[in-house]
Amino acid sequence: MKFQLDGLTVYFPYEFLYPEQYRYMLELKRSLDAKGHACLEMPTGTGKTITLLSLVTSYQLAHPDCGKLIYCTRTVPEMEKTLAELRNLQAYREKEVGPASQILALGLSSRKNMCIHPTVAEEGSRESV
Repeated sequence: MKFQLDGLTVYFPYEFLYPEQYRYMLELKRSLDAKGHACLEMPTGTGKTITLLSLVTSYQLAHPDCGKLIYCTRTVPEMEKTLAELRNLQAYREKEVGPASQILALGLSSRKNMCIHPTVAEEGSRESV
């Protein structure tokens, strides 16, 4: 779904938007416009991840000079879910806007989860590496 939010074209990869998601996006956009900070919360299961990613990446598309999004998660499964949502969003944006809408994203995890060097991966502590 593509829609206007306070003068910004927002690319949202799903056909339905909860009212909470719309309000979340509106408050987040106001914070970005004011170059300020925001502390927002939504109930579990209301799509916080895709809401934030859709709004911020749409804002970056409209304002290329606004900077980068650094999205941190506590667990590897949360990171994997976020990257899956981002892939879904990217596919939708490419369909709507074309290749100019590409998003650069990088998921970083620990040596335990990502290292492919057998000797380094087997080390028990980071000090020994």
